[in-house]
Amino acid sequence: MFDQAVILAGGRGTRLAPLTDTLPKVMAPVEEHPFLEYQIQYLQRQGIRSILLLLGYRWEQVKDYFGNGHKWNVEIEYSVETMPLGTAGCLSNAYEKLNDVFVVVYGDSFLPCDYSLMFQHSQQYDQTAIMTIYPNQGELPVPNNVRVSPDGFLQQYIKDRPDLKLEYVDAGALVLHLNHIDNFPNKIPASLEEDIFPDFASAGTMQTFMSKHRFYDIGTPSRLDQFRQDFSQFF
Repeated sequence: MFDQAVILAGGRGTRLAPLTDTLPKVMAPVEEHPFLEYQIQYLQRQGIRSILLLLGYRWEQVKDYFGNGHKWNVEIEYSVETMPLGTAGCLSNAYEKLNDVFVVVYGDSFLPCDYSLMFQHSQQYDQTAIMTIYPNQGELPVPNNVRVSPDGFLQQYIKDRPDLKLEYVDAGALVLHLNHIDNFPNKIPASLEEDIFPDFASAGTMQTFMSKHRFYDIGTPSRLDQFRQDFSQFF
């Protein structure tokens, strides 16, 4: 099993205002617990014991709540950005705290996948980055953004182009190796979605892992409400 999960949890969540005027997005309440707590619980139940939280906006609230993580039977470390670095830049900023191989998940997205199967899949592709994907048939309120080659490698990653009629959507969990971070662009901000994934696709160096389950993101009030309705089936 993966030794470390890295959660990108620094976003402000402007579309959730006024809720996020005083809370970081990952602390949005779900049945009196912050959304991030369910993320951590799920990862712990999957066998992951070390979690690195990459924080930014109102980071103190997150650290005060979760502390060292022992309440949830995990070890939690923190990396805090002092300015918006982007989804790739915050990983570069946390370089010294990253393991040689680790799972990356978005702090505002919940994917109930089997991480042990993802780990087994990753073992077949040494030093290869892996993206989880989902065959969205229209049930998710987001456009598909991924095209996959016949042998399962990421072939195309394009955001916000529903006219392309792509078959899959990025499901929100990655496997990365420390040497991948070495090749991230030296720019601020740097984005996984805009700067990294298209390069992986062009080079044919990112394998995919098919999730059997849809993901939930909490980027808007309606999507947060959807997770609040459905989350109990996973806990």
